[in-house]
Amino acid sequence: MESLLQQIVVGNLFAFLLIFMRFGTALMLMPGIGDSFVTPQIRLLFAISFCFILTPVLATALPAIPAATPALILLLLSEAFIGLFIGTVMRILISALDTAGAAISLQAGFANAMVFNPATATQGSLIGALYSMLGLTLIFVTNLHHFLLETVADSYILFPAQGLFPDTGSVSNIIARSVSVAFATGIQIALPFIVVGLLVHVTFGLLGRLMPQIQIFFLALPVQILMSLIMLTMVLSAGMLFWLNNYAGALSRLLGL
Repeated sequence: MESLLQQIVVGNLFAFLLIFMRFGTALMLMPGIGDSFVTPQIRLLFAISFCFILTPVLATALPAIPAATPALILLLLSEAFIGLFIGTVMRILISALDTAGAAISLQAGFANAMVFNPATATQGSLIGALYSMLGLTLIFVTNLHHFLLETVADSYILFPAQGLFPDTGSVSNIIARSVSVAFATGIQIALPFIVVGLLVHVTFGLLGRLMPQIQIFFLALPVQILMSLIMLTMVLSAGMLFWLNNYAGALSRLLGL
């Protein structure tokens, strides 16, 4: 009886540790939960609680306890690497909002208006900070964080816990495709501003050629800012809905889930 009880306790602790290695590293980079403005204590408590709940569910998908210590260490490192990889893909895809904000700020004349962006924990554009924080808010409002957590749980289908590291070529390819998708999504969100900015520049360029005595810079910049703010009020909601619809689909396609 004592041996059976000891086996159950050790087996559950081993399963919890494996799940925590994958989920803990993924939550460290996951948008919303893993952002810098969330205190480490809250992130750690959430990861431990979530892994505690998932241990009975995912225990059947985990291997037996390795007999050798090097095999155990290799298994733990592979789980941490998989979690880090999944969290990185999630973080790259949300960077589309910062890319869109940077492009919009450049077209709106706000390129030099830099503020601290809590989502990236760095200095960023004014519009980029707005888009990033709005995106993080919508993740929780639309329950998209449930999908992110479910993605990590479903990753055991694509990446079984066998102590094997994913193929380096495949990982590099997915990361490169993630960057490409994030950049393309950001430019598509900023496309109306790029078109309006191009029209404003062409218009004032022609005006400058027709009337050289006019100070084009002092006239163009206020009009450029005004047109960009008007466009922002018109397409902000549509741009965020476009990003939300593309985020989940892009994440599923890239990870093959």
